[in-house]
Amino acid sequence: MPLWLTYLLSGLYAATTLGIILVVITDNRNPLKTMPWILILLFLPVAGIVLYFFFGQNLSKVKIISHRTRRRTTTVPEPTGSDAPTVPDNFRPLIRLLRHTANAVPLYGSRITPYTDGASKLRALGDEIARARHHIHLQYYIFSDDDTGRQLQQALIAKAREGVRIRILYDDVGSGSVKRSFFETMRAEGIEVRAFLHVRFPLLTSKVNYRNHRKIAVIDGRVGFFGGMNIADRYVRGTSWGCWRDTHFRVEGSGVLGLQASFLSDWSATTRQRITAPAYYPASVRHTDNLMQIVPSGPLGQWRTLLQGISFVFANAKRRIWIETPYFLPTEGLQNALQTAALGGVEVRLMLPERSDSRIVNLASHSFLDAVIRAGVKVGFYTPGFLHSKLLVVDDSLAVVGSANMDFRSFEHNFEVNAFIYDTAFNARLAKIFHDDWSHCRIVSPAAWFRRPRMLRLAESCMRIFSPLL
Repeated sequence: MPLWLTYLLSGLYAATTLGIILVVITDNRNPLKTMPWILILLFLPVAGIVLYFFFGQNLSKVKIISHRTRRRTTTVPEPTGSDAPTVPDNFRPLIRLLRHTANAVPLYGSRITPYTDGASKLRALGDEIARARHHIHLQYYIFSDDDTGRQLQQALIAKAREGVRIRILYDDVGSGSVKRSFFETMRAEGIEVRAFLHVRFPLLTSKVNYRNHRKIAVIDGRVGFFGGMNIADRYVRGTSWGCWRDTHFRVEGSGVLGLQASFLSDWSATTRQRITAPAYYPASVRHTDNLMQIVPSGPLGQWRTLLQGISFVFANAKRRIWIETPYFLPTEGLQNALQTAALGGVEVRLMLPERSDSRIVNLASHSFLDAVIRAGVKVGFYTPGFLHSKLLVVDDSLAVVGSANMDFRSFEHNFEVNAFIYDTAFNARLAKIFHDDWSHCRIVSPAAWFRRPRMLRLAESCMRIFSPLL
């Protein structure tokens, strides 16, 4: 290559890199997210630009979903009269916060059934699909073309032949390895199947970083499911090193309306079809005295709803904060809130998997533990297999459950859906689940933790640099 051409290409690359760095800086992002991208761009020639093109562009200010489409989003019908819930005084600020940031209407009287293994959840979902008469709405980050996925596929085809209207949303990256024929088989039977934020390389590669991580099923508007489980064999059979411990929930009553609204909003954003017929929001039966808010969150809009809501919960906890999460990559504010709670005498327990499905994320997660352990947080590593459960138990009457992990990606980039549930009986039930899981944990000894090998601590610190991008 002629010398002048080498200089020209080098100059163009340097100018491109500098231009991207200036864009990153002037975007006024969190410095914790700005610095990793600057380091990647400086120390990974060519690859850094490619990574930024795929994963680094800040599309929260860009029309990922057009303004016209976003105006079509569906909201839950507001309860009125005798159906309007009475909000306890101690929860009014939190409920008000979630209404302002996510338009999350408080819903009264739902019956909620937890599942802690994939087999029981899939049986329950299959039973409800078999009973469907009007419509089935399914939304999952991962649909796998394996035994579990094909079993669900055949059940849906059978219902479609009975005249049930079926709509499916899947994430185009989470389900990216699935052959097109898997979905085409269902489309041929009249099932409407759409990919959320379809990725067309290379034109729309910037959408790779903004994924729909929600897991929702709604049958006839009367029963709903949500939580952490996708559609794949591993949620039933586990991994090569142990079980797959996860948590999912079945909902009856008014809470189903919140799940329906979340699904139909995403369906509207994907298809530009607005569905508001009364048949999709049937009158609900009051089953219990609990109160819940279905809270969708995502990279669009002014607020980071789940991050703000959970930060508020941590700051106002009085007695206990028990957390199950597969990944612990907290923002600085969230970490400070946990430390402050622990230092103030709140019992804070954090449960993580002993072994993760991602070595890099596991190392980065461990780098955040030094500070919280010093503050008095009790850490347990779940040993029977991979802990994928997302569960938060606070004091005696608040629980937060759903699809979001305790990490940057769930709070900043993904489309998630969680439920804030205000109920003493449900809180006690989840506390028992947590306590059972805790009995299968290796409890971290602070003295032993701080004696772990220096090279391991160095690797953890290096991975921590990139935690906002993981």
